[in-house]
Amino acid sequence: MANTIHVDVVSAEAQIFSGEATFVALPGEAGELGIYPKHTPLITRIRPGAVRIEKADGGEEFVFVAGGILEVQPNGVTVLADTAIRGGDLDEAKATAAKQAAEELMQSQESKIDYAKAQAELASAIAQLAAIQRLRSRGR
Repeated sequence: MANTIHVDVVSAEAQIFSGEATFVALPGEAGELGIYPKHTPLITRIRPGAVRIEKADGGEEFVFVAGGILEVQPNGVTVLADTAIRGGDLDEAKATAAKQAAEELMQSQESKIDYAKAQAELASAIAQLAAIQRLRSRGR
C-alpha cells in the first residue's frame, strides 16, 4: 500500500471516516482540490460540499462537510469539519426545509436577523442538496 494516503474526516461530534485512500477531492476555499499520496503540505479552509474519497480497496466514500479546515501532509489528510454527514445519511427533505427557512429569514423585514448566519445556512443547505444530487447521479 505504498501509493496510499491516510485520510481522517472528523467533526466536533464524531470521527466520520478514517482509512487509506488513493485520492481525495473536496471543495477548497479557492476551488476544487484533488489530493494524491505524497501531496505537498497544505492548510486551507474548505467550503460546504462533498468530500469524495477513493478508498485503497477500490470503493468510494462520500461525506458532506459544512465547512472547516483541511490539513495535508505527505502521508496524511485531515479534514476538520464544522459539521460532517456521511453521504448515505443525508436527508433531502431536511436540506430542502433548511434552505427554505434560510431564504425566508433573509427575505424578512426584521432588522434583528443575523444576515451572515442566514446566508451561511443557505449556502450549507444548497451544498447539501448538490451533494445529494451528485450521489444520486452515481447510483447510490
